[in-house]
Amino acid sequence: MRVVVAGTFGPLHDGHRALLRAALERGDEGVVVGITSDAFAASSRRDDPRPIPPYEERERRVLAEIDALDEWNREVEVRTVSDEYGFADDDPSLDALVVSPETDDEVAELNRRRAERGMDPLRPIVVPYVLAEDGERISSTRIARGEIDEHGNLLG
Repeated sequence: MRVVVAGTFGPLHDGHRALLRAALERGDEGVVVGITSDAFAASSRRDDPRPIPPYEERERRVLAEIDALDEWNREVEVRTVSDEYGFADDDPSLDALVVSPETDDEVAELNRRRAERGMDPLRPIVVPYVLAEDGERISSTRIARGEIDEHGNLLG
């Protein structure tokens, strides 16, 4: 199965690691990692403006995490995501999409767009949230606010 996982990945945290691991675990025909462009990352965070590391830094960190997590020696391709659906709605080579519960509902619209193009739907692989030590989910926003570290440990 060729699996895609996408995100901003900045700052990278244990929730992202869980998504990447799920993609690597199931991606026996390859894994495609979509990383949002700097422009799309900024525009999609209007309600939550926060500093986001530059694309090159985020890509470097994602690739380092993949190297650390990939016990299956998967073929991994990184692509830039410049809009809401990126390449997932028009790439027929993809079979499954790794998502968090936060983005699970977007898979239906994505698959509707794929159906319009005569493509098979993507199988959603929903990875549960990784929780911080306070029981709330780990997020880049919480890290940027200084509430938690990348592993969910409370700060301050």
